[in-house]
Amino acid sequence: MSIEALIFDVDGTLADTEEAHRVAFNEAFRKHRLPWDWSREDYRELLKTTGGKERMSAYIDGLGLRGSERAWLVELIPALHAEKTRLYTTFVAEGGVPLRPGVEALLDDAEAAGCRLAIASTTSAANIDALLAATLGPRGLDRFAVIACGDQVRRKKPAPDIYKLALANLGLEAERAIAVEDSANGLRSAQAAGLWTVVTPTFWSEGSDLSAAELLRPSLEGLGFEALAAQAAPPPPPGLIRTMLEGRR
Repeated sequence: MSIEALIFDVDGTLADTEEAHRVAFNEAFRKHRLPWDWSREDYRELLKTTGGKERMSAYIDGLGLRGSERAWLVELIPALHAEKTRLYTTFVAEGGVPLRPGVEALLDDAEAAGCRLAIASTTSAANIDALLAATLGPRGLDRFAVIACGDQVRRKKPAPDIYKLALANLGLEAERAIAVEDSANGLRSAQAAGLWTVVTPTFWSEGSDLSAAELLRPSLEGLGFEALAAQAAPPPPPGLIRTMLEGRR
């Protein structure tokens, strides 16, 4: 069975975006006069919750607030997230977030082999559009046959919903696609959808248990599509091999 699609996560996978997200969050907090400042270590822990709005909600829960003060902060989340998204997309548009090593070469190689590209991410469509335009040019978005993003599903990673949506839109069974991820939640999400998964961790997923990944690499550098597809595609059953050999006699 051949591999017909590569499905990429975005944040941490296509590009190491998390520092830009962290800086944008902190600037949004300052603009709203909140005394919050997420350090790199704080943010790495917070990334265990997927989705920016959900991350802020989890952070507020951890403050132990009650009553009107907590309710006010929860109501502020949409405005904070909108401001953070504006700041982040501006930073990305200015060229502040390059693709990770090997990403563009694998995209090119897969397309040349006739493989379709897709995205399954819990980030917003605006964030995806900004990154693809800044790193792959004005037609970067067009290179992806399917883009499934956070607000299109009820449950975010590690639930499999976003990958199931991407597969449904591609019209493929899981056995015909490969997921590319960087985090434990992403790995769990992809595998729960039945996908063979390659994981390339970053500082932000350091220390996570990624041992279940079918392929674990420091980056995609030097990894061609044919080699990747050969590892992911299951061998034909013995009976089929015998039939194929007999048919050649």
